Amino acid sequence: MKPGNKELDAIESLTLGHYNQNAAAFWNGTKDHDVTQNYEAFLTPFPENKKLDILDFGCGPGRDVYYFKSLGHRPVGLDGSEVFCGMARRHTGCHILHQKFLSLELARHAFDGIFANASLFHVPLQELPRVLDDLHAALKPGGILFLSNPRGNGEGWSGQRYGHYMQFETSKAFLKEAGFQVLDHYYRPSGKPDHEQHWLAIVAQAEAL
Repeated sequence: MKPGNKELDAIESLTLGHYNQNAAAFWNGTKDHDVTQNYEAFLTPFPENKKLDILDFGCGPGRDVYYFKSLGHRPVGLDGSEVFCGMARRHTGCHILHQKFLSLELARHAFDGIFANASLFHVPLQELPRVLDDLHAALKPGGILFLSNPRGNGEGWSGQRYGHYMQFETSKAFLKEAGFQVLDHYYRPSGKPDHEQHWLAIVAQAEAL
């Protein structure tokens, strides 16, 4: 049975409430994570010296926004957590959009790339096609979408956070339906056996619709 509007509101509100209440702990637990592999995978399709308009989708406290800014790019952050948005603005000095994933208001063809690191898995299954359509529309023609999510099957609650977990082939099908071509994918952490690589990373390119 598909969640109705009230259930979707509850999913989003409870998940964001968890992040708002645990923002400092989240920052302390993630600020030093090594995501170099994800940065490189996202940036590799672009010309080497091009300065990019980047949307960090689900930017949290701003770790990745800060990194892209340090390279000379023009990053914009987006998060549904009001507390995270405030932290990201203070940490980066960049423009940070306070928008919920299920009610995005993004300008068309505004970004060369969208970096969605550990964020899209919070979008319920029934809403994912619409959100991917929104992201496709926000990318410039040929733009790049990077996504990294915990892999699995099904959706549901983990404590106060809602997650939707997919394997590669299912993710690829959703991306194709939204007009993306998968360029590359890999599992993380690198160097671990398959059963310990809980994260799936995908690099996809927006095709003309």
